[in-house]
Amino acid sequence: MLNKVGVLFAAVAALAVSVTPASAKPGDDEENLLSMEACAELPGRSKFKLTIWYNSGQNGSYRNIGYSVYDFNAVRPGDGHAYPLRFCNLGASNPWPGSSQKIKNNAASAENFHHKYKARIYFHTGYKGAQDVMAPYQHIDRFRNVYNDNASFQWTTN
Repeated sequence: MLNKVGVLFAAVAALAVSVTPASAKPGDDEENLLSMEACAELPGRSKFKLTIWYNSGQNGSYRNIGYSVYDFNAVRPGDGHAYPLRFCNLGASNPWPGSSQKIKNNAASAENFHHKYKARIYFHTGYKGAQDVMAPYQHIDRFRNVYNDNASFQWTTN
């Protein structure tokens, strides 16, 4: 029994070391779509290091994103279906602007809370087209190139 636990621990440890937010891996879509971190109460305190907001100036509803997203409108958690990534539903009796709206072509600002990677928000699906780039710990109060025209997001080192 101890040998099996040791082998399992070593496999999990190796996977944890090899996973970086710079590139999408199997299971990342599921994490982005279903994790409790996506709507954590305090942006920047989540393990997900990009926060994207519905309104300019980091206002309105938001969503924390942990991994690169190839298409905000077709996140695939592994069940064979594609789901749109949505802003968190905040403010039960008085919903915040953007609550439950699709992120694709609806985001106005963002903040990168990552210490190492740049955050790139792209105009087109598949990390293509015009983009806004945030260095580590940088925010954009109002997207310049992808304001309400954003389709994908990627962590990069350059």
